[in-house]
This record gives sequence, C-alpha cells and structure tokens, in this order.
Amino acid sequence: MMITLLKAKLHKVHVTHSELEYEGSCAIDGDLLDAAGILEYEQIQIYNLANGERFTTYAIRAEHGSGTISVNGAAAHKANPGDRVIICSYAQLDAAEAARFRPTLVYVDSDNRIKRIGNEIPVQAA
Repeated sequence: MMITLLKAKLHKVHVTHSELEYEGSCAIDGDLLDAAGILEYEQIQIYNLANGERFTTYAIRAEHGSGTISVNGAAAHKANPGDRVIICSYAQLDAAEAARFRPTLVYVDSDNRIKRIGNEIPVQAA
C-alpha cells in the first residue's frame, strides 16, 4: 500500500507577483526550492491564507535570493501580491518508508528569506 505524506512545505511565504498572462505555474525563489527539496516542474498545492483558495499547479525556478513567489496563469486569479500562502508538495511512500519519513518545513520572514528549517510540526494543544 502507498501512503501520501507531506514532503515539503514553504510556510507563510508572501506572494510577490501575480502574472495572469504568463504561461502558468508558480515561480519560487531558487533558494526556497532547494531548501525545501521541491523540484522544478514538481506538482505543488497552494493554500491562500488571505482568501481560503486552495489550488494545484507546478513549481518553476525564480532567481536565487530574489524572494520571488509569483502565481501565474489562471492561478493568478486565486492569489494577489501581499497574500500569505502555504506551498506544499507531497510524496507517495510505502508503509516502511512512511514510518521513518519526516518532511522538510521551511519558515520564512516577511521578505521570503529563510528563518529556519525543521522537520516536525508541534503537537496541537486542545
């Protein structure tokens, strides 16, 4: 049996651009892609904290160190510059792999610069 788990998360990055006429996808600062282990053209899910939109697209590389998060094409209707979004990728693992797997969680500041990287989400208190 294969289990789908969170592979990587860019937590609360700020959208810097929204390009309706671009071919599509989401351009992400290369430093953030590399830190999270998200590959160029990998499928990603984007969750918009400003409006509740949740949508699927794929990652493309933006310039390293640029802080760019550009939501492009039709998805540009779902996120505006300044919106905070969570970008996730997922992996399918067998039960043995899943038992020992930990995701890569990248946390950023208001300029989309890496503050810290972890691999565990704290237990939510009641």
